[in-house]
Amino acid sequence: MLHTLIVGLGRSGRGLHLPSLAKARAAAPSLFAPGPVMGHDPLCPGADGLLAVASPEEAARRRPPRDTVVHLCTPPHLRAEPLETLARLGYRSIIVEKPLALDLVELAAIARLRRRWDLDLAVSTPWSASALSRRLSAARRSGAFGALRAITVLQHKPRFTRSLGSPGHPTAFDIEVPHALAVVVALAGGADVAAAGLEDMVVDGTRLPGLGGARLDLVHHTGVLTRIESDLTSPLRERRIVLEFDEVVLTGHYPCSEADHTAQLSVAVPGRAPTRSAFHDDAFTAFLRACYTRYSRPRRARGDLPVHVEAVRLLSEAKNLCSSRTDDPREADSAVRV
Repeated sequence: MLHTLIVGLGRSGRGLHLPSLAKARAAAPSLFAPGPVMGHDPLCPGADGLLAVASPEEAARRRPPRDTVVHLCTPPHLRAEPLETLARLGYRSIIVEKPLALDLVELAAIARLRRRWDLDLAVSTPWSASALSRRLSAARRSGAFGALRAITVLQHKPRFTRSLGSPGHPTAFDIEVPHALAVVVALAGGADVAAAGLEDMVVDGTRLPGLGGARLDLVHHTGVLTRIESDLTSPLRERRIVLEFDEVVLTGHYPCSEADHTAQLSVAVPGRAPTRSAFHDDAFTAFLRACYTRYSRPRRARGDLPVHVEAVRLLSEAKNLCSSRTDDPREADSAVRV
């Protein structure tokens, strides 16, 4: 049975991880040690159902680190340093909030820590455990619809208030896009960046560079073409994924909020009326339960960390492409509005 320590009690730790943990603990009590979840954040108070600790050292004294899963929910620019602190205290099973790293330098630092301390890292991208993603992956593996040719992912939502209030994410690439990248890399394999673009967010006369939206075009080594678009100034919420096969087009809709954990999938075959199904898809709870199940086993199966390493590489390449364009004043406007 495993204990839990949440490091970072902001939006992710308090608003996402803690409620989903409660549901996972209720659904699979044999995985979780009795007693409250521990939480540490010097800037945020505790929450109901949480045992606040003053430091990771105190947490290590209260519960054995080897039997504790850490949820590292610090801002994305604070990864390597807290990871090293946790590793030195004996923690080995760590769920890292996405993205795993903001650039290749930090990714290399995390890789060194993982090798040195034998860390078992999982990255918090719930779409990888989504019921919708599983159905799409099964369709891809079966070959029943022919070859996969193209993937399109649209991730649109209004994010003005959070972007103005919390500067933790440097660009729109770091907010919604990592969820999509984990799925498309798992579906179609490694890729190269063909094109990338960022847009500014403008609200009440305030401009937030690079936080309005992102676009990413990929050419996978399998020949599949992917486009990911994320508009964080959209008046509407949408999380849509479209897979184009030789014979069929699959269109999936991931749940857009914690208010309704229902996904939908439509199948369009030429010459026939499309069919649509709706099904329960509480992806984050399923993700946490899968992580704790794997961590509870003495001989653990390999996780999907290589997928997230590839995602960081692609994001870094896309950011560098956008940065190189904005370095030239003649191309600055087109670089942020591709």
